[in-house]
Amino acid sequence: MDEKLREYAKLLIQVGLNVQKGQRLVISSPVECAYFARMCAQEAYAIGCKEVVMNWHDDAMARMKYLQADDAIFDEVALWRRHFFNDYALEGAAYLAISASDPENFKGVDSRRIIRAQQASGKALKDFDRLQMCSGFPWCIASIPIPSWAKTVFPDVSEDQAMEQLWDAIFKAVRISGDGKAVEKWQQHLSTLHERMEKLNALNFKSLHYTNSLGTDLTVELPEGHIWEAGNDVTLSGQEYIANIPTEELFTSPLKTGVNGVVYSAMPLVNDGTIIDGFHFVVKDGKIVEAHAKRGEEALKGAISVDEGASYFGEVALVPYDSPISNQKILFYNTLFDENAACHIAFGEAYPCLKGGQQMTKDELKARGLNDSITHVDFMIGTPDLSIVGTTHEGKEVPVFVNGNFAPEI
Repeated sequence: MDEKLREYAKLLIQVGLNVQKGQRLVISSPVECAYFARMCAQEAYAIGCKEVVMNWHDDAMARMKYLQADDAIFDEVALWRRHFFNDYALEGAAYLAISASDPENFKGVDSRRIIRAQQASGKALKDFDRLQMCSGFPWCIASIPIPSWAKTVFPDVSEDQAMEQLWDAIFKAVRISGDGKAVEKWQQHLSTLHERMEKLNALNFKSLHYTNSLGTDLTVELPEGHIWEAGNDVTLSGQEYIANIPTEELFTSPLKTGVNGVVYSAMPLVNDGTIIDGFHFVVKDGKIVEAHAKRGEEALKGAISVDEGASYFGEVALVPYDSPISNQKILFYNTLFDENAACHIAFGEAYPCLKGGQQMTKDELKARGLNDSITHVDFMIGTPDLSIVGTTHEGKEVPVFVNGNFAPEI
């Protein structure tokens, strides 16, 4: 176990973030994950990191705050917090987020407080959010188990067994088997993703049409000059990094006003400490005009009303149903893993997936048809029978997904 943990920490620091000598590293971590955060810090210092700065958080304290704190504080962001995130982002510091939380930590919390806090944070941390979306600094999100999360994933076993099973599932997902070859495996995986990415970019689709037996019947128009991206990215200063470990997706941005039809979720969504399940959207000219859910409908409607852009879409991502995460047949209740087990779409902020998009301003991206928002929420739509047909600018129809997986020509 110790060997796997060290290999995981090394993978995140050297490959996920590619931390450079003299670069600062910010680690955001739950207090329960302190032991692993320290291992990551040690790996960073070992390769010459300038300083490791910690941003600790705690499920219990966060829940107390949303239930009991003075109402006015949800419209405020402390000055130190603004400087902490914005200044390190402007500096180009590397940012590691260890994602592990109780999927229902905010059950019973007034969703209006959560929305107001998001709105306040969106205004205060504009530099951080802008630079994160356009690769202004290297960032990576990864996860390790905590008991409350593990018991949600594996409710029928003891806490110790649940933790052990979730560790096993995560190690499989991130290609760590204890043989010390994780870096080599990731290089091979990224090479495969890039081969498919090049094929999709060469096809230069005008639109994608999604259908499946759940009832999804959605047409997604793509902006002129869009590009597909995959796996690793490069910062504005030329530093390679991987934003999500694990990652199985190829993704691009839709035309803000070019999405029409109905789309059904294929898996539950955990968003802001609430589980949302059995939901679907009706979409017209890019805007979500109806939102319905069997569970968590109030939270869902709150999520798409954070700002004007929250009811439009910012990402479409392709993930084969036959993938290392999907094949485990585990519902992780954590979007980092669940989004990499199925095709997904995100409402909210668009990644600048255009030729030259990283160098464009917000106004330039909006003028090219990309969505702007302070939120970005992925939800899963992939099923074993998902069909996606791409239409080129010449009107040719090309199968992209057949029965949940990439068509042979892709």
